[in-house]
Amino acid sequence: MPILNYTTSISAQKTVGEITSILASHRAKAVLMNYDNEGQIESLSFQIATPQGDMGIRLPVDPTAVLKVMARQGVTTKYLNRAHATRVAWRIIKNWVTAQMALLTTQMVSISLLQQLLIYTTVVPFTHPCIHTIGIGSREEGE
Repeated sequence: MPILNYTTSISAQKTVGEITSILASHRAKAVLMNYDNEGQIESLSFQIATPQGDMGIRLPVDPTAVLKVMARQGVTTKYLNRAHATRVAWRIIKNWVTAQMALLTTQMVSISLLQQLLIYTTVVPFTHPCIHTIGIGSREEGE
C-alpha cells in the first residue's frame, strides 16, 4: 500500500495554511513558517500554552525521505519528483496535527502525556523560550 496522500494535488502552501488554521482554532499562541534557501517552507513552528508554561513545537518536512519511500513502494513515476513529495509531506503533517488536536480536544490525552507519546522531542534554540522538534525516529547517514 503506497504512502498516505501520495496522489495529492494540493499545494504545500495551501496545506500549511490549513495547518495554521487548525492550530489557531486550538489556541496556538504563535505560528511561524520557516523557509529554506530556495524559498520553500521547510518547517512550521508554533507555540502553545501547557500547564508547565508555553511550549514551542517545530514540525519539519523531509521531501527527500518521502520521495525515497514512494520510489521504494513503486508509486507511479508521475509522482516521483521533489515538488510532489513536498506536497505529500505537508499533507502527512496536516493529518498528524489533526489527529493530535483531536486527542487533546477529546481529552483522551493531556499535553504532558502527548509529550511522552512522541517518538522523540528535541529542544532547539529559537526566538521562543523553548522549541521542540517533532519527528519520526532518527535517520542514519545514507538512508
